[in-house]
Amino acid sequence: MPQFAETLLPLPLPGTYTYRVPEGMSVVVGSRVLVPFGRKKIYTAIIVQLHDREPHGYVVKEILSVLDDKPIVRHPQLKFWEWIADYYLCSTGEVYKAALPSGLKVESETFISINPDFEEEHPGQLTDRERAILDVTAQRGRVQIADIATATGFKTVERTVSHLLDMDALHVSERVIDNYRPKTEACVRLTIQQGDDQALHACLDQLKRAHKQETLVIAYLDLSRWLQRGELREVSKEALLKRADVSAAVLSEAVRRGIFEIYKKEINRFAELGTALQELPVLTDEQQRAYKEIHQSMRDHHVTLLHGVTSSGKTSIYMHLIEDALRLNRQVLYLVPEIALTTQLTHRLRQVFGDKLLIYHSRFSDNERVDIWKRLLDTNDPCVVIGVRSAVFLPYSKLGLVIVDEEHDSSYKQQDPAPRYNGRNAAIVLAQMHGARVVLGSATPAIEVYNHGLAGRYGLVKLLTRYGDIQMPEVKVINTLEARKRREMNGLFSNELITDCREALKRGEQVILFQNRRGYAPMVRCKECGWVPRCENCDVSLTYHKHTRSLVCHYCGYSITLPDLCPACQLPGIEVVGYGTERIEDDIDAVFPGEKISRMDLDTTRSKNSYDHIIDDFSHHKTNILVGTQMVTKGLDFDGVSIVGILNADTMINFPDFRSHERAFDMLEQVAGRAGRAHKRGQVIVQTSNPGHDIIAFVQQHDYEGFYKHELADRERFGYPPFTRIINIYLKHRDDATVGELANRYSNMLRQVFAERVLGPEPPLVARVQNLYIRQVVLKMEITASMSKVKAILRQIYENLLATDARMKQVRLYYDVDPV
Repeated sequence: MPQFAETLLPLPLPGTYTYRVPEGMSVVVGSRVLVPFGRKKIYTAIIVQLHDREPHGYVVKEILSVLDDKPIVRHPQLKFWEWIADYYLCSTGEVYKAALPSGLKVESETFISINPDFEEEHPGQLTDRERAILDVTAQRGRVQIADIATATGFKTVERTVSHLLDMDALHVSERVIDNYRPKTEACVRLTIQQGDDQALHACLDQLKRAHKQETLVIAYLDLSRWLQRGELREVSKEALLKRADVSAAVLSEAVRRGIFEIYKKEINRFAELGTALQELPVLTDEQQRAYKEIHQSMRDHHVTLLHGVTSSGKTSIYMHLIEDALRLNRQVLYLVPEIALTTQLTHRLRQVFGDKLLIYHSRFSDNERVDIWKRLLDTNDPCVVIGVRSAVFLPYSKLGLVIVDEEHDSSYKQQDPAPRYNGRNAAIVLAQMHGARVVLGSATPAIEVYNHGLAGRYGLVKLLTRYGDIQMPEVKVINTLEARKRREMNGLFSNELITDCREALKRGEQVILFQNRRGYAPMVRCKECGWVPRCENCDVSLTYHKHTRSLVCHYCGYSITLPDLCPACQLPGIEVVGYGTERIEDDIDAVFPGEKISRMDLDTTRSKNSYDHIIDDFSHHKTNILVGTQMVTKGLDFDGVSIVGILNADTMINFPDFRSHERAFDMLEQVAGRAGRAHKRGQVIVQTSNPGHDIIAFVQQHDYEGFYKHELADRERFGYPPFTRIINIYLKHRDDATVGELANRYSNMLRQVFAERVLGPEPPLVARVQNLYIRQVVLKMEITASMSKVKAILRQIYENLLATDARMKQVRLYYDVDPV
């Protein structure tokens, strides 16, 4: 019997850790065990290997206990985690920490975390201080109280955190506990044995003067089929009270008298997903052609790109492909970039696939995510999992098809913390490990993906006509510089935009207004002395939120109240500068009084069901104007939208990054695609101070091919993807001079190995975040370079520098592979 176990811990540490298996303990590879680590801490480790080779040179600690009698991960999950760690230059422990729901990781450290089910009961329930703490906690996932104080700049946070805990907005874990709780339902049963008619009659006689309790008993007999002598049906407390039409107090009294007893029954959270109600949508001739071409492509290619223009009906094709996979008894992973997209898609897919549909994303509670994990572990039944990027980590057993919708979207890239993986690329590798096929869909494919399609490495299928042969929307460009000279601008709205929107609203149509900046205004300043409030922890100005009258840092959550007088000159000269979605919503209400307006941005979608409410209200014309950030560009389908207004295209185009033009074209074209859906050609109004820009011209013509050729030529000229692989290396430290010196030494050591492939170091656009000064080094590698070898070299260079300069211990160094 093996005596030792190699275990993986959810920590940013290289390699595995060896523990002794106590005599008589039964363990298997892939199961969870509790292990001691350090002096006092306890973690949930996953066994990755069992052997009988005793390590030398240190005392081997014993496993404390076993949490599973069978593996919690499936083949090839551990192999998949190792690939992510190698490719994205992080530790496998960091991948493990990101992959498993928190409910499956037992820890002994004190952490505060967001309660994803918390919803504000009314506007203004939370103070600015409480919002700032919730922002920091939401950004970091789980955070210690000391880290909250550091990030927000508040000297004392304990009382505020305590209040948020009382409100159930935050959760805390202090001891070794299993956070997972199965969902239970209160059920009711009579204390009388079935068939004991004499006791039943005596009970009813006893209740002749307690009419409501008598009604309860009769309702129970009916619901449970007690009198039919067959197997008793379980009766929920909720169903019994509803049938008897009495209050819970009546039932409590009956329980006190010994007539009923209440017990808890564990139930499946997803038992009510519905049944198949509708047939698959009938494909048009063009969709049928694309569907057949995808099947042909799948025979020769592991990955197929479906380049389908907006509103061409890609989802209908996906549904037929899903049905094909389910018929073969396989599982399907359907990835979408934003939680908002799952709201609309879930309804469509549930009507066709019923109970076979599972949903997985971060707005689900931890217990719900654990239930989905366990359901996939316990059954091999065919199903469809729809989710955001984290759904790639689920324990699939018979994965047959992976669909990545809106594959170009930057939301597929995890930014912080590690692993900084791309959900699209990870899904392709996962599918390869399962022998599954991949379909990537987009109206604006990523440059690298389209390049693979043209080169034959991926299959390429085009669907370039909209459903019902509706024309692509007309794009009207308004020169805001000229409009301002002619005094034809009302704030951020041109007179032409206002006129077109007003006419559309009169016809009963809807309008979407796009501004990719949340808050009321991106900046405030004193018009007397020029003072601008800045974050104490980051090198950014604070964004004004009018609803809470607060100035907020969107990087760390630091927040202050807007002062009445300028702190610098003590004059009442403070003014707001620029426009965020909150200000747009205010201003548009003044322009169109009486119109129903909704806003979709990070601030309005914090609660669990907020996406659903906003989208549902707009879909059913309860609201007619939708103001939003990039959330509204993600493939949402609204039949009533005839006008889309892009209020300021310049902020997307003029950004110092090699992908800025690609992001701008994608966003403009995608948001344009929301106009004119099922029955009518729509209109897109683009406001810009540079109407002659190449990107604007390509959007006007809906010319993806032209944009691709133009962008590819620039990428080749300057050596950017798809011709190279970019690795951004970040060094962070509390002292600017220290991080500058160490970054110079580090980049010089990199140049000794990688030569001209190394660029920098340079401070990034935001050079200080959460009181850490930042330097960025860019590594341009050949596409054919082995990432595992690059990782080993980078690790060695770091260790060499650490050996010569102890200050590197205080530097946070990490890598971002294939940044977007």
